[in-house]
Amino acid sequence: MEKKESKFISIVVYVHNDSSNIVRFFEQTLRVFMNTFEKYEVICVNDSSVDDGIEILKEYFSHCEENNIINIVHMSHFQGLEASMNAGRDLAIGDFVYEFDDMNCDYAPELIVKVYKRLLDGYDIVSTSCKSRIKLTSKLFYFFYNLTSWSKNKIGPETFRILSRRAINRVNTLGTYIPYRKAVYMNCGLKTDTIYYEDIRKSGRARNKTNRNERTSLAMDSFIYFTNVLEKAALLISGAFLIFSFGVLIYIISSIFSSYKPVEGWISTMGFLAFGFFGVFILLAIILKYLSVLLNLIFKHQRYLVEYVEKISKR
Repeated sequence: MEKKESKFISIVVYVHNDSSNIVRFFEQTLRVFMNTFEKYEVICVNDSSVDDGIEILKEYFSHCEENNIINIVHMSHFQGLEASMNAGRDLAIGDFVYEFDDMNCDYAPELIVKVYKRLLDGYDIVSTSCKSRIKLTSKLFYFFYNLTSWSKNKIGPETFRILSRRAINRVNTLGTYIPYRKAVYMNCGLKTDTIYYEDIRKSGRARNKTNRNERTSLAMDSFIYFTNVLEKAALLISGAFLIFSFGVLIYIISSIFSSYKPVEGWISTMGFLAFGFFGVFILLAIILKYLSVLLNLIFKHQRYLVEYVEKISKR
């Protein structure tokens, strides 16, 4: 029997109306953690579930043979994946922290150990990503995000990840409010890697439809927080109006020396509109730059509310 790893591991799991996957998820993952690590903790973040998932969770661990220490973080109201997982990560005390954004086990259990060993090769954040086809909207989001992002590291769809304590400490120095963990992890300046795997169930990754609005809002916020797409758009439109303004100016000068006379007032009207719109969009670009500074200040404040933390321990 191989010697178990002595590092203390934290396992943070997002729980929201997913009672059908709870038992299967923990049966598959906990066996790996039991066989690989000497000490670990499980942190389940209950994001105001309205099904019987938490009761199933408690029942499962009450009959578990291992002496597991379970923390259930009960959010005060539904706050979404990002805020909930921030709360779970902040509570974690492990040397390394696993983040499971859902309990859809479409990967082989050995992948959990594989990311840990990959981390030991000199990485601070190692993620996993399924090779199965993703939605067109997700592809478009990742394409435009990576195209306009300040970071040289690209993001994409992820299933779960492992972080070193150094990575967590580095992220916390960037700001206590983490609006989009994937983007912050890629912008923290540490070495990252992604391991791709095949969907063992061949059914594609399931998505919780109740979180669709949250994902849409998160996508819009991410463009504002982590890219300069709005500034570029404003400058691009300003440039277009500037070119048009020069075109009108050239037309005005040429019409002076031409026998053709345009409709009276047309030149002055078009010139005024062109230069006016140019000025408006330049002003918009400046305003957006100042807003980005304000967003960085807001970025320093945490925004999640925890009702209470319930500990389950078998002695």
